[in-house]
Amino acid sequence: MSGGALVHADVLATMDDASTEIRDAALIWRDGVIVACGTSTDLAPLLAGIDAIDASGCVVTPGLVNTHHHLYQSLTRAVPGCQDTSLFGWLKTLYPIWARYTPDDVFAATRLGLAELALSGCTLSSDHLYLFPNGVRLEDTIAAAQDIGIRFHPTRGAMSVGESLGGLPPDSLVEAEDAILGDMIRVIDAFHDPADGAMVRVGVAPCSPFSVSRELMRDAALLARDKGVMMHTHLAEDADDVRYSLEKFGCRPGEYAQDLGWTGPDVWHAHCVQLDTAEIALFARTGTGVAHCPCSNCRLGSGIAPVRAMLDAGVPLGLGVDGSASSDSGNLLAEARQALLLQRVQGGAAALSAREALRMATRGGADILGRPDCGRIEPGKRADFAVWPVNDVASSGSWDALAALVLAPPRGPRDVFVEGQAVVRDGDLVRTRRADVISGAQAALVRLMA
Repeated sequence: MSGGALVHADVLATMDDASTEIRDAALIWRDGVIVACGTSTDLAPLLAGIDAIDASGCVVTPGLVNTHHHLYQSLTRAVPGCQDTSLFGWLKTLYPIWARYTPDDVFAATRLGLAELALSGCTLSSDHLYLFPNGVRLEDTIAAAQDIGIRFHPTRGAMSVGESLGGLPPDSLVEAEDAILGDMIRVIDAFHDPADGAMVRVGVAPCSPFSVSRELMRDAALLARDKGVMMHTHLAEDADDVRYSLEKFGCRPGEYAQDLGWTGPDVWHAHCVQLDTAEIALFARTGTGVAHCPCSNCRLGSGIAPVRAMLDAGVPLGLGVDGSASSDSGNLLAEARQALLLQRVQGGAAALSAREALRMATRGGADILGRPDCGRIEPGKRADFAVWPVNDVASSGSWDALAALVLAPPRGPRDVFVEGQAVVRDGDLVRTRRADVISGAQAALVRLMA
């Protein structure tokens, strides 16, 4: 591999322990790893002979980290019949469409969603794929990630309790639990890379308490810990979710998770909109992570997550765009802005700062995905970063260029690098053609709509 450098960034936000911000900043990387960062003047002796990228008029941040997505849903945005429904009704409308997916559809949808993320500054994304109709396999998503070029944490999800057993999904989309566990083992053994700098890590992710059994939740946790991989699911997303837990299990979602081994630093839960004070304390005490998805929570009317209370308690927090069928857009800066606005609606003008929102979108997300090698710009960390133009119409006039990424966001990043390699340059994809991504998605959409 090769190295590179950039110079004269207006501001570089390191997201290190001290939240260091560097003016007129320079950055040097080699073989996918950051070698040095500092002022352009201080690093000048190290820059001799390097053809450095000029970042004048730009802010540099660690690449954004997406902690929750259902990338297959990128082909079911704005579907009539579920534009104005809450979670359970929305799912009931979409399940029959998703049941028609093929491997090619999942590849096309995943590539589309990851292209959208890369073009919005994301360098690391998780994915929660929990349905496998018509021969779909997890590797269909991994192939799409390799095509776009960003780091990828696919999770082998599952649904095992269909309508006939009191669950929400149709029986046609559920799987036998032995087969689920067996395929979890297969994909971990085949694709999971535990090393620093890994481009692919696999997690275990039963879909939700209303679509899998207690036994599968418990067995999946035992399997994940035996294999040393992360665990992910949905939890306490809305009032219906909490009501289902109380009626079916006789306890709140946090207690259900704890009883089945689903708390700890190797676990992160999506949404957690309805966590109460005791559950927040439980997550803080155990280091259990939360993927906050504010746009999806608004779109489905799920409520406002207690982000300020979670941060104050010490709950690890990151941001997620959620599936494109529920948030319709996969833009992490939009999520950071929405997180800030919602907390201020609920808690006042000082409830969440722009810098706190950006930290959640970068280092916070990397930490809950178990990636301390990512999410910050420091020597020894991976060279994953985004270069944001703040001298264009959307951001010009900003006095605080870093805060402007949330308060007056640019339309997108100018450049995005993953492992020191360009994924986006001058606002366009590098590894694959934008037109191919769109045409592949459109072909799949025509078939699904027919």
